Amino acid sequence: PKELIGGKTATWVGNVTRPTMTVYSPSGKNAGVAVVVFPGGGYQGLAIDLEGTEVCDWLLPRGITCVLLKYRVTDVGPYPKSGPYPESPMALEDAQRTMGLVRLHAAEWHIDPHKIGVLGFSAGGHVAASIATRFAANVYAPIDAADRGDARPSFAGLMYPVITMGEGAHPGSVNKLLGETPSSQSVADWSLERHVAADAAPSFICLAADDEIVPPFQNGIAMFGALRGASIPA
Repeated sequence: PKELIGGKTATWVGNVTRPTMTVYSPSGKNAGVAVVVFPGGGYQGLAIDLEGTEVCDWLLPRGITCVLLKYRVTDVGPYPKSGPYPESPMALEDAQRTMGLVRLHAAEWHIDPHKIGVLGFSAGGHVAASIATRFAANVYAPIDAADRGDARPSFAGLMYPVITMGEGAHPGSVNKLLGETPSSQSVADWSLERHVAADAAPSFICLAADDEIVPPFQNGIAMFGALRGASIPA
């Protein structure tokens, strides 16, 4: 369905049961940089153009290869609940698999394998921050060579990101990821600001001070503090 956001028509895609990876290659100059884009949508759907195709359209003229990931988001029918965490690691699985595939095809797509980043919006920011901090998490059995490579992003762009699962969390994302009554342990385990190690990806964080949907202090600013505390450029 389509709706107006900021006076502009936006397309919402839901019930994604089969992930897709769309590669946009620059036709002119090529900087050798690639960005994997994760649209947001509270893990219930994807703002596929507003936070997806339009982002790629902006990056392409700058010589940046874009990979738009339509990651799995569904709790309909026989499919498991959406989300990257304990009960259903679908989104993180899709992100890890995509990073592996992009690195595997880097030479073919004229990409520097050391310049592959991620860019996520809202819940997509949570996916981006997840792989920026938990790229080595063993969430699925390797399928082929793409899954045996390095899934760590070279850098991360976190746009008004969902980060915490605790106080100040986005309720819809928590519900989709951890269920209606998550345990204190699962909240602690999957609040990303608590799990920033010295090998986390350098990150750019963008947010609005008056964001009432994803409160900035408990999410983006908390992540910024955690990154800086671990001496990660942010």
